[in-house]
Amino acid sequence: MSTSRSLTRHPIESISSRSQQWVPWLIVIGALLASITLPLILSPTRVLLLALAIAGVGAMIAFLRWPALGLIALLLVALMAPSPALPGGLNVAVAMLILLLGLWFFRMIVLQQEMRFVTSRTIRPLLALAGVAVLSFVIGQIPWFATASHAPISAQIGGLLIFVLSVGAFLLAANQLHDLRWLRWLTWLFIVIGWLHVAGWFIPGVGVVTSRLIQFGVIDNGIYWTWLVALAASQAYFNRDLPLFWRVVFGFIAVSTLYVGFMLNRDWKSGYLPPMAAVAAMVAARSWRLALLVGLLGVFPALYLVSDAVGSDEYSYSTRVDALLIMFEMARVSPLLGFGPANYYWYTPLYRIRGWEVTFNSHNQYADILAQIGIIGMACFAWFVAELGSLAWKLRTQVEDSFSRAYVYGVIGGLAGTVVAGVLADWVFPFVYNIGMRGFRGSMLGWLFLGGLVSIEYVTRQRLADTVTRSQAV
Repeated sequence: MSTSRSLTRHPIESISSRSQQWVPWLIVIGALLASITLPLILSPTRVLLLALAIAGVGAMIAFLRWPALGLIALLLVALMAPSPALPGGLNVAVAMLILLLGLWFFRMIVLQQEMRFVTSRTIRPLLALAGVAVLSFVIGQIPWFATASHAPISAQIGGLLIFVLSVGAFLLAANQLHDLRWLRWLTWLFIVIGWLHVAGWFIPGVGVVTSRLIQFGVIDNGIYWTWLVALAASQAYFNRDLPLFWRVVFGFIAVSTLYVGFMLNRDWKSGYLPPMAAVAAMVAARSWRLALLVGLLGVFPALYLVSDAVGSDEYSYSTRVDALLIMFEMARVSPLLGFGPANYYWYTPLYRIRGWEVTFNSHNQYADILAQIGIIGMACFAWFVAELGSLAWKLRTQVEDSFSRAYVYGVIGGLAGTVVAGVLADWVFPFVYNIGMRGFRGSMLGWLFLGGLVSIEYVTRQRLADTVTRSQAV
């Protein structure tokens, strides 16, 4: 019995059990020696850097042992951690995501000696999308136009990273959140911390503090507002296991966030249209009767919102339509794989917009995908959205606990709002020459929460398999 147990023990636990007699003594002796000698031979700055390096190594060991803890840390860093100016627009949140992906692959290859992804129909289209992005990057080196150069290689690599890291964020959450306690913490921390920024809009004196709490790359992306409303509203309405007090709190968070977007920040359409689409999708998914009622009662409000959004900024709307037509015309040159990440921006002066030869971006996520990774890339993204929507639709009737049910409905809303946000140029895949890596701090959160749905799929599948096994045993 003991032999079998030792063979199945986790590699890190096995090392720990063999070395538990001498490692504590080495740590104590090493700490004492370091505390005495280092201040004598190093400057205070170097001591601080060394302490940070040691803390970083400790964090990496903790993330290897508890991978979901790394995702919690990533959420906090993406939301709140300021970042020094790094090359190519990189920031601490992007660097941490790259670190967590590296640790995940190290864990699979070195410790577990097995490369395995969770089984889900949503994985294949994302891997295909990442592969298409790489292939588009390669053909992006072709000089498509004799009179225009393509983007600098640093911008192209940055654009490619955004596609690859978006897929990576989804896969991390899908493969490392199989204990739903971590997914609960991820969800609730995001809701509470996110609302602290929203509260600063209407609570006197609070905004002075909270305006510095959430980083600008997060709050200027409609993805953040969409998921804050979707997750808060779904937990308030569908999570019957929550105490009434917290359901009221989450409901208030959703309503107050919509209030800020629609009433106090109305000039920015992405602050309220995608979140409203998220709420409508959740209500409609609740039952066909509610869907019919929402459809009937929502026709005139929807028409009003759309006409108001267009009428209040007619010049912006008309120029975006002009840009969109040019993007479709340009895409005909390389329709299947596009021009590669970031390149089309440098080709736009060849197509006059209102008589001007200027560089511009599409201001539409779908035209942007088409121009960068072509029809094949767009098809992969549409395939992923269809698979994820289908999965959420099935899981809403299969999950047992209230948190999971609420989360599934939150993903239905978040996915619908994300699709709408893409029309308004709120970036699922931030464009390098627009919001770029700075805005990826916000969009990566949406990918994490989408990946959480696959975690619920895994837990649900395990529960159903256990139920079948028990029934067969009886």
